[in-house]
This record gives sequence, structure tokens and C-alpha cells, in this order.
Amino acid sequence: MPRSGAEARRRLQQAALELYRERGYDRTTTAEIAARAGVNERTFFRHFPDKREVLFDSEADLRDALVRAVAEAPEGLRPLDVLLRAFRMAGRILEENRPFTEPRLAIIAVTPALRERDTAKAALLVEALTEALRRRGVPARLAGLAAQTGWGTFHHAAQAWIDDPSQDLQTHLLRAFDDLRELSGAPRPAPARAQTRAETER
Repeated sequence: MPRSGAEARRRLQQAALELYRERGYDRTTTAEIAARAGVNERTFFRHFPDKREVLFDSEADLRDALVRAVAEAPEGLRPLDVLLRAFRMAGRILEENRPFTEPRLAIIAVTPALRERDTAKAALLVEALTEALRRRGVPARLAGLAAQTGWGTFHHAAQAWIDDPSQDLQTHLLRAFDDLRELSGAPRPAPARAQTRAETER
């Protein structure tokens, strides 16, 4: 039996991931997840409200970290460069947890109920990033567009990383934002970009 709440939570997440991959999300019950983790079903519901939320446990922490990174970004950066700086920080978290991140994204991609939850979580994250940009003085209309576009670009880079693990997420992320600028016809000012990369790697 797990000796701590944190250990039980981790084992429940791992058990859910394994079962979703083996049987599919729809055919897996909370009782089976609990049994695989070595706890009872009551313990499962002490940690998670439902079997979808097992795969979204860190979303609130990620959202808070991104908002904090936007708030702490140096003055003078353009909105997309502020977001790139924040997403590079988030990317390092995903890379460190790739054994969980990769199968999690794969399961969500093929499960309608999880895609629905993922869309709802993404909407909350975009809303939070929009507000964080507004607090930096970015006009509301531009803040919303930047947050929505930035998150879509990050998601695109994360999927590219899953499909092509020969390059790290940071590389895919930088390429995706370069492609975004290419599509929009926006210039790539070398000094500003170099500053962004250096600061995010401290």
C-alpha cells in the first residue's frame, strides 16, 4: 500500500495510464484503476473527481506557472515573445516527464471524452494567459489573439515533438514560432530573439 497521499496519487495516475493504453479509456473503471494502484476506490475519489481528471492533474499548476512566467518576463518583449518564453519553461517540464506526457497525449488524441476535457482546460488556460498579457499592458483584443495563437502554436510543437522525438521540444517549439512569424510576415529581429533565448535558459 502507498505510504503517502502523494505516492498514492502518482500510482493512480500511472495505473490509469497503463489501463487506458491496454483497454482503452471507455472500458476502464475507477475500481480497476484503484486495484492496479493497490488502493481502494474510495482512495481514488479522494484524489480525483472522475477518471478523466487523472490525466489532467497538473493542468492548474501548469496554468499558474505560465501566468507567472508571463508576469515575470522582461519589459519590452512583444506579446508572442513573452509567450514563447513562458512556453519554453513549460516545455522543459513536459520533457522531464516525457514517459507520462507522450502516452497521455496519445490517449487524449483518440478519446472523445478526453478531447472534450482537454478543450475545456485549454480554454481556461488561454483565458488566464489573455488576462496575464492584459496586465502587462497589451490591449485586450491583441492579448486574446496572442494567447489563442500562442497556445495553438505550443500545442502544434508538442505534437511534432511526439511524432519526431529525434529533436527536443525546445527545438520544435522555436521552429513552430518561427513558422508562425513566417506565416504572418512578421520580421525576426535577431537581438530580441537572442535575448529571449538567453533569458529563458538561465
